Amino acid sequence: MRQDVIVIGGSYAGMAAALQLLRARRTVLIVDAGQRRNRFAHHSHGFLGQDGMDPAVIWKTAKDQLSHYPTLTWVDGTVVEAKGQKDAFAVTLDEGSVHHGRRLLLASGVRDELPPVPGLTERWGRTVFHCPYCHGYELEMGKIGVIATGSMSLHQAQMLPEWGKVTLLTNGAVEPDDEMRADLSGRGVTIEPTPVAALEGRADVRLRDGRLLGFAGLFTASRAMLPSDLASLLGCEIEEGPLGQLIVTQSSKETSVPGIYACGDAGRMPHSVSLAVGDGAWAGAQLHRSLIF
Repeated sequence: MRQDVIVIGGSYAGMAAALQLLRARRTVLIVDAGQRRNRFAHHSHGFLGQDGMDPAVIWKTAKDQLSHYPTLTWVDGTVVEAKGQKDAFAVTLDEGSVHHGRRLLLASGVRDELPPVPGLTERWGRTVFHCPYCHGYELEMGKIGVIATGSMSLHQAQMLPEWGKVTLLTNGAVEPDDEMRADLSGRGVTIEPTPVAALEGRADVRLRDGRLLGFAGLFTASRAMLPSDLASLLGCEIEEGPLGQLIVTQSSKETSVPGIYACGDAGRMPHSVSLAVGDGAWAGAQLHRSLIF
């Protein structure tokens, strides 16, 4: 069976796109590897109507709703190869099956490349975050640490005083110039130059000189990486943005390759559940238009 659209990635953006197509009675195959980016978090914030919900519950509810549409096929798996052209694409899954479709939608999201700080990975999404709009409010204006990874960390340090008392831990990754130091000082930000040795407790930072700094929460600017080289192998243009890798798309969400679209964290910046859903809904509508005009 040839699908109208094959969606690679069944998280928020991919499902939002699929919903528009299913409601237009189009056939859709979703292939999902089960690697939601926010699988480490227990609560999702900033998504209208779902504020504070477990992101896994939001995902499952959406999937259950999609399952009522008879033109949906859902496969748990990973796409290991994709080829073809507009109206004649073929994707191969890790278990060997091959599926055909008129359009491809890359909605596989991204993975976070984290700084190599001992104890950080275990706390990612729980007490170490990247988005203040998603997690800042719950810190109750407490002490916030920013573990620097590069220039984006300076931007984080400038923003985060809206949510608490901020300490920028430069950690050898960034050196603010005099103008930036004056700016941060004016915002009440403390600059700590001693490198970080490890994270301890809930959100405590052990410095290399032995001091232990306690925080309500920590932020760091992770680097977004596409989860595989599938987009590049298909010939899609990829660029390095301030937050990491990004599949380049037109306003219609079509990539540089005709018939291949991208949405969600893989195809836009910045990132959040709300933005991914909106981007996916737009991509789904544009995919439908491409099938009828």
